[in-house]
Amino acid sequence: MPDIRQLAEQLWRGEGDLAAVHPVHSRFPEGSEIADGVLFYKGLASANTIDTGDGLVMLDTGAAQDTRPLHEAVRRWRPGAPLRAAVFSHHHVDHIFGVGPFETEADEQRIPRPLVYGHAGLGANFDRYKKTQGWNTAINRRQFAINVAQFRWPSEFRYPDVTYDRALTFRTGDLTFELRHGRGETDDATWTWIPERRILAPGDLFIWAAPNAGNPQKTQRYAGEWAAALREMAALGAELMIPGHGMPIFGAERVQAALGDTAELLETLEARVLALMNTGATLDRVLHEVELPQHLLEKPYLRPIYDHPQFILRNIWRLYGGWYDGEPDNLLPAPRAEQAAEWVALAGGIDNVIARAQALAADGNLRLACHLIEFAVIAAPSARVHATRAEIYAARSKSEESSMSRNILNHAALASAEGKRDLAGQS
Repeated sequence: MPDIRQLAEQLWRGEGDLAAVHPVHSRFPEGSEIADGVLFYKGLASANTIDTGDGLVMLDTGAAQDTRPLHEAVRRWRPGAPLRAAVFSHHHVDHIFGVGPFETEADEQRIPRPLVYGHAGLGANFDRYKKTQGWNTAINRRQFAINVAQFRWPSEFRYPDVTYDRALTFRTGDLTFELRHGRGETDDATWTWIPERRILAPGDLFIWAAPNAGNPQKTQRYAGEWAAALREMAALGAELMIPGHGMPIFGAERVQAALGDTAELLETLEARVLALMNTGATLDRVLHEVELPQHLLEKPYLRPIYDHPQFILRNIWRLYGGWYDGEPDNLLPAPRAEQAAEWVALAGGIDNVIARAQALAADGNLRLACHLIEFAVIAAPSARVHATRAEIYAARSKSEESSMSRNILNHAALASAEGKRDLAGQS
């Protein structure tokens, strides 16, 4: 296992391969003590265990596949210490599945089970997951390149025992755990501050990448409130930050810089979107006229390796402007199949559309080539059209730094290789 402090130092300096360790490309299931009484575990997400002097408290508990290795790592580190509590930073499934083995231990030892703390909105989001299991199965197959037919989204969840609305403090052993709510990637986000140790656990409010504030297939995100929560955290003077994804950050100066820069990125994007919206601009103008703050996106901890900045612009638009994009022909549109057939006919037939899409791709205009080949495959699907579509989307995918956009685009390429438009849906 690599030395976590050394790896964190390399990444901070921009010397390591950030994409290789974030968000799900590598796992360190052995666990590593990164500070006295602090066990860092990197699975699909970060899961961290704090020794309070009178039992353990976990800050996030990993994904389903992390459950056993996380438990084993904790028990190698603190064989006899009971788990007193766990905090779920939000409802996403890479953070919530690790409590079970500790509950089994408690039952066997006839001691109280660990209490699970979380925001009051967790339950409603778990309920939503149950209602939309099929939808979440489909969208996560695309987003994470899960080309496995038997993959299914979970349908059972561990609901919290203790919930709160704005703030909650509990004490275990020698330590105080201050939980605070801040809407960001989710509406039920919790960040945790341990004042005696000056440890901050922001959950996915900080993930060693441009914030996941866009995500085209998921529910609303909240850029402005997210930035406000980051500013509040930055003012605390934390000396160790354990993010929801990626490596720990050591030192008050670095923690403050990482949080402040992330807040500035979100604030800048929101301000620039709203400036255009307040002139009555369309979504198309917002997407292509907002200037991205490259000096921030070039920071090692803010590179757009997961979400895409343009997705963030869309989510800000959605929050303040709804779903209408300002284009009147899109208000009550004709079926996409009819539109595609008409455009192909106007182009003089499918051969002309394929030829033009291939020419655009050869010239490097993959963005426009995708539009043309998509109309072609909707209007007149054939092995030839799908083969061209697969080539264009595969090339577009390879050009993307954002893993989210890369995977969704590549999903289209893989689908055309099987003669379909989508492997996760019905087309």
